[in-house]
Amino acid sequence: MSTVLTDIGRREGGYIISEAGGATGMRSRDRGTLKAGAVGLSGMVLAQLTADKKLVPMAATAADPDTGSATAYAVLFTSADASTADQPVVFHARDCEVNDRELVWPAGISAPNKAAAITALAAKGIIVRTK
Repeated sequence: MSTVLTDIGRREGGYIISEAGGATGMRSRDRGTLKAGAVGLSGMVLAQLTADKKLVPMAATAADPDTGSATAYAVLFTSADASTADQPVVFHARDCEVNDRELVWPAGISAPNKAAAITALAAKGIIVRTK
């Protein structure tokens, strides 16, 4: 029996240009919880909900800006399926450079909202490189 593998062109962490290792090897990364109801792909831009501090895929726009769902917070390192239950994840929180072409942005995000997200990530030390 043979196995057929299909290359989808993505790999875990494929968006990383550089990151800080530090003494633990994880200075740029943190651990958190991807909220139930989401499926996260490596390189996905995340938001952190203000109510419970759980992570969700960033929304293109926020129906309620106070939730934090449309504010870029981090970049997901490990893909995770939280469609039925919260899942632990590793994400880039600081001190790294990432390739914009490899990031997973929300569908339909406007140019001004993407620029605001890139600025929010830069404030955390996550530099989005476009070239």
